[in-house]
Amino acid sequence: QEKSSRLSAALFGEDCEISHDQLYELLKYAALGKCHNAAQPSWCRIYHQSHLAGVVVIVLHEMSQLHFYKFYLQFKHLRKMFRHRFTLTPSANFLDSLYGEGANLKPQNTAQGLTSASHECVPKSSDLQCDPIIRKYGGKKRGLTSYLLTLEEQKKNDYPIKGSPGCKGYIYTECDQQRTDSSPLFGLDCEMCLTAKGNEVTRVSLVDAQGQCLLNELVKPESTVVNYRTRFSGITKKMLLPVKTRLPDIQTRLKKMLPHDAVLVGHSLNADLQALEMIHPSVIDTSLLFARNEGRRFKLKFLAKAVLGKEIQCEQKFGHDPTEDARAALELAQFFIEQGPAKVAELNLEMLLTSEKLAEVSQNKAALQPQGCRVQKQLNEPPCLSKPCFLDCLQVTGQKPLLLGRQELDSSGLCQSNLSTSNKQILQRALEDVPLSTFSIIQFSLVPEYIASHLLAGLCEKVRSKLTDMLTIYAGPFEESFCLKSVKKEFGRCGPIQSLTVVTETYQPYVCIQYEVLEAAQLAVETLNGAEVAGSCIKVQRPVTAATLDCDVLIKELELDVENEGVIYVAGLKKSLTETDLQEEFSQLKDLETLFLPKDMQSGKHRNCCFLKFQKSQSAVDALEVINGWTVKGSKLRSRNALASGHLWRWIWQMNHSNGKQGGNILYEKMEQLSESEQDLRPKVKKLDHHLKKLYRSLQNNTLCVVLFPGVNSMHGSQSGLGLMGIKDDRGRSAC
Repeated sequence: QEKSSRLSAALFGEDCEISHDQLYELLKYAALGKCHNAAQPSWCRIYHQSHLAGVVVIVLHEMSQLHFYKFYLQFKHLRKMFRHRFTLTPSANFLDSLYGEGANLKPQNTAQGLTSASHECVPKSSDLQCDPIIRKYGGKKRGLTSYLLTLEEQKKNDYPIKGSPGCKGYIYTECDQQRTDSSPLFGLDCEMCLTAKGNEVTRVSLVDAQGQCLLNELVKPESTVVNYRTRFSGITKKMLLPVKTRLPDIQTRLKKMLPHDAVLVGHSLNADLQALEMIHPSVIDTSLLFARNEGRRFKLKFLAKAVLGKEIQCEQKFGHDPTEDARAALELAQFFIEQGPAKVAELNLEMLLTSEKLAEVSQNKAALQPQGCRVQKQLNEPPCLSKPCFLDCLQVTGQKPLLLGRQELDSSGLCQSNLSTSNKQILQRALEDVPLSTFSIIQFSLVPEYIASHLLAGLCEKVRSKLTDMLTIYAGPFEESFCLKSVKKEFGRCGPIQSLTVVTETYQPYVCIQYEVLEAAQLAVETLNGAEVAGSCIKVQRPVTAATLDCDVLIKELELDVENEGVIYVAGLKKSLTETDLQEEFSQLKDLETLFLPKDMQSGKHRNCCFLKFQKSQSAVDALEVINGWTVKGSKLRSRNALASGHLWRWIWQMNHSNGKQGGNILYEKMEQLSESEQDLRPKVKKLDHHLKKLYRSLQNNTLCVVLFPGVNSMHGSQSGLGLMGIKDDRGRSAC
């Protein structure tokens, strides 16, 4: 059974702030595996990386952690999709770090072309023994039967197998005769369109061993076409309108055309046979025949040029030509069989691919510079190539990265600005193109950059004000001569207090308490409202402002947030208790995974509360019942479900301890502008959230998806970014 990729990350408490270099580690390893010096990231771990279907990075331009929590209720779908979140250090050039230049690197050699006969490109005999082709097949020539995929290889590479549960209703070619080294070869290729059913075949080509076309037929799919993928398939709605041929007709014709000892040849032929819903026992897959390390594969276009000297799938052509592709795959297999593994290994395809890509990247980057700059650079620097950046590395491995949104890659791999594209247009293109790419960066924008920068200060002040109101409670009335120390002690058992003041403007005294964490304020409201404190039966409530009218809804949603699943908040701890003491005290709790003891970021002293994370949600529920009223070292504990256990508590602390630097009149003007703009932003955020849901649902299972609020670092202020990530599983949710 196919293994599912899995992601684990210890993003809890103080370990939830990630730098751009650490994010780069993750993306590089996810996309490239162990090649190009890509190693497991230091802060998280991807299991079964080779089984990832792809990597999708969604960048929400000019947005920060501030925006996520300001519009937390509007991001209804986004906050439910991902279990892992992290604070991202702000940067003004996140995308540049993915395709910008790095350190200089002198190449070992530079290819003059794919057919270069330079002796430097020919590997030594000792190197040949390490070549994956030699390791797989040995160096001697063999007959074609030696290169047929075994049953195990077919299963591993998702070929339709007779008797397999997923192949019910598939047609068997009945080519059961024993294969020999003289069995006939047939090249097969299909073009598919995306329908309501999935990938359905819309064109089929079959060529014989002499390259003669035996079949080149359009096929009308059963289900409604969702995406014709014209750019790649060459299929249009107009082309399919008069077509009467259906899949069963093609299946019947192929069965009649293929002799009983036929061997089918194709490039990633499993996809063609799956689309044809046919089972054939003997196949040569050129994407596996020309073996590479780490399970990577050469593209058919590259192999045709490097091995056969043929240009196929040209950009000028209208989609792929399946007959051309079928013929190319057939000729590649014939070349391999006739020349043998040693001759193929001597071509040094890996070096040719690397040299071609790096030379192309170098030329593209040079072309972007003004002529004067290029001349000056040549005078001042030694002749060398730039170290390949992240996107360069992808292209070197044969992957064509997809970049959609404010900046896009053109056909030659150059980055171009594209500021006029709407989010709806970007989504539509993403739905079409992301399934065809193994690495995609999709950029959405909420508002134009100049508006986003202008409103940042006012937005920040509004969020800070709302947080302050949510962290604040009023308690009273008390007697005139009440003991303030008793009140502070009682309310302190709910969590760390930032400030406590007596309100004297009222007929009887009240106290105003501002806590450092949301859970403490909520615990005070839930446990002390109506209780007797300092000799008075008191009422505990939050201040009633426009910002706190939806406070109960927000608290409920935070409580249900996937990040807080299985996490509880515990208060009333003595400050003398160490983390080791607490680990010992709570060790009897079932399925306890992690204990986090928050610290004051200035003094380093820990607070009188902690967060407990459990492996199972039910264990957290059970622990709540045990802990409430539990006495530890003479201190009675209080607990509740967590509201801000991960990166959020840290951000709240920073917001709560930072002071606005704007002048009063300027800030007032910005607040006025913001109140009007905010009304427009809410529906835009809802729409953006819907776009994200639609895009996420369209992704294949086993796709790593990372959503980034890059943060803001400009003259108008600095705000931390936020990342959400996960690997989509078959339930449409990110897997742990």
